[in-house]
Formats: sequence, C-alpha cells, structure tokens
Amino acid sequence: MSFFAYCAAATAAGLLGLLLAEASGSRSRVWIAKPLASAGFVLAAWGVGALGSPYGRAVLVALALCWLGDVLLIPSGRAAFLGGLGSFLAGHVAFAVAFLLRGVTPVATAVAFALLLPGVAGVWRLLAPRLDGALRIAVPAYIAVIALMVALAAGSAWHRPGWLLLAGAVLFFVSDLSVARDRFVRTGLVNRLWGLPLYYAAELLFAASVGR
Repeated sequence: MSFFAYCAAATAAGLLGLLLAEASGSRSRVWIAKPLASAGFVLAAWGVGALGSPYGRAVLVALALCWLGDVLLIPSGRAAFLGGLGSFLAGHVAFAVAFLLRGVTPVATAVAFALLLPGVAGVWRLLAPRLDGALRIAVPAYIAVIALMVALAAGSAWHRPGWLLLAGAVLFFVSDLSVARDRFVRTGLVNRLWGLPLYYAAELLFAASVGR
C-alpha cells in the first residue's frame, strides 16, 4: 500500500469511529476519532508531495485549516461554532487561492458561479430566519466564500483537466448542507451519517489532487 492509501485508511477508520461515537453520544470518543480522521487527509496531501508546488502548498494550508475547524466544532455552543466556521471560511479562501495558482478560465468560473446562485439563494432563504447576532454576518459570508471556491474549482478544472479537485469542491459544498441542516433546521444523527462521509471524501480528493 502507498502512503496515501495508509492515510486514507486512517481517515476511513477515524470516520467509522466518529460515526459510532456520534451514534452513542460519546463526546470523549468524538475527541479521539475526529482529529484522527482529519489528520489523515492532511498527512495524505503531504505524502503525495503537497510541498512541491504552490498549488500543493495552498491546498495543504487549506486542509490544515479544515483540521482546525473540525477540532473547534467538537464542543457545543455558539462560540465554538463561530470559531469552526471561521476556520473553514479561511480554509475555503486557501482552496480558492490554490485554484487561482493552478490557473482558472474566467468565463467557466463565472458560468459555474451563476449556476450556483439559485441554490445558494435557496439555502440563504431557508437559513436567514433562523440566524441572529454574529451568525447573520458569518453564515452568509461563509456561503458566499464556499460558492466562490466551487466556481473557481470549476474554472480551474476547465482550464486544465482536474476532476479530483472539482469533485472535492462539489462534495464539500453538499456536505456543508448537512451541517447547516443539523445546526439550524433539524438536528439528528441522519445529517452526520451522510454529511460526514461526503466531507471526508472531499478532503481526500483535494489531497489526491496535489499529486497530479
């Protein structure tokens, strides 16, 4: 097995442990499983040569920020949520920078962003009545940044074939819908059962993309 495969296996094992911990309601197990699962995708990117290119280094920074966001989101409470949201927002900015460094086609980026707008507007209409205080600023800022990240991923994949990064961006966007639903609409294990696997698949796809 390659180093990437070992890291991906560690992420998969951590994810399984995380889902079991969430199902049992054990926060102590979440504290073990979640950082382990997220460390796997950071190490995977490093192992396939992320430090060898500007794109790879930017992706590595983004993945590290996502790892931090995962840890910050483990505790309950608004302060922890805002901290995690801020870390993930910074991570999406780093992903966007990575795609710009890789090269983008502006027209493809603009078209992708336009296609995302109806979905983004629908999400905002659903969430807006449920937000107050700092969340009324932080959440729309996050939605705008992740939409831009996905559009730039499409623009970069059009500029130079890169289905791994595009698939990673799309899966990340979809996985965030489970987080929003769990936090603001209806909490429940079912949100994590489909959202977490999509999220970790997205991160591993980003990690794999630096080696190509």
